[in-house]
Amino acid sequence: MASTYQCFLAAFFIVGVWASQATSRTLLEPSISERHEQWMARYGRVYKDVAEEEQRFKIFKDNVELIESFNKDAGKPYKLSVNEFADQTNEEFRESRNGYIPSLTRGSSTFMYENVSAVPSTMDWRKKGAVTPVKDQGQCGCCWAFSAVAAMEGITKLKTGKLVSLSEQELVDCDTSGQDQGCEGGLMDDAFQFIQQNQGLTTEANYPYKGVDGTCNTKKAPAAKINGYEDVPANREKALLKAVASQPISVAIDASGNAFQFYSSGVFTGDCGTNLDHGVTAVGYGTANDGTKYWLVKNSWGSGWGENGYIRMQRDVDAKEGLCGIAMEPSYPTA
Repeated sequence: MASTYQCFLAAFFIVGVWASQATSRTLLEPSISERHEQWMARYGRVYKDVAEEEQRFKIFKDNVELIESFNKDAGKPYKLSVNEFADQTNEEFRESRNGYIPSLTRGSSTFMYENVSAVPSTMDWRKKGAVTPVKDQGQCGCCWAFSAVAAMEGITKLKTGKLVSLSEQELVDCDTSGQDQGCEGGLMDDAFQFIQQNQGLTTEANYPYKGVDGTCNTKKAPAAKINGYEDVPANREKALLKAVASQPISVAIDASGNAFQFYSSGVFTGDCGTNLDHGVTAVGYGTANDGTKYWLVKNSWGSGWGENGYIRMQRDVDAKEGLCGIAMEPSYPTA
């Protein structure tokens, strides 16, 4: 009898464990579902039908698991977050948000900052009034235009004393020079070449951003001009440091990974390669509290991404190309 009773208790215990596990799973799913619904409400996401919502929920769930698993590693110097891109696969994200086409030839042979002998230990062009608020390129792959415009806004402020928000849409609609293809991608050097030939760019207010390829409006008066551009010598972070100490600089990076998609805060240390696919703007540099040197980089994915639209990327790495290839193809306008 005792043996039968013990067997009964054991069976009862096992059933109880199964029930508990099933309950845990049941409780887990609604939790993720609720998070997805809250996320949809926060970002105004509406799906066309139930099938699409189910598909996006699965992607969202996989991304949340990836982000939470990453953040459990206390040794990582940066964090990820469930941002507005959490229902996109990494491939979808890259196709809609990146758009840099690597240079076929490097244009200039001169580098005006070559002989700069001393630079400040830190630089933040935002504090010097040379950086406009973070913008959002949306689903248009024209990061190249935002990078070029941010660099031009910086040099315009340094030369004229006035910070003016300039038009990316004018580049998207009107610039067909070289490799520039509107929302299908482009190159900052070609944008600078177009701006010079076009006798400048008009303001954002005069030619507002639409996020789609449009018809060029040639009647807008230019608000700022440049007289050319120069390339920073490739694969030399020390040269890039001289340039960024002098003005905001257009840079290309490999921003293809999940960690970049969901970056939230801290000094980004990778993983990333050197297949350049995204144009951004280096607007400063510094050293974190733990001693890690970084580049301060302005992105064009809205202020909700990263550190209010910015990312700090590790500086002075062992690779000559710099982290994510940031030292491979930097350039800047001259005025």
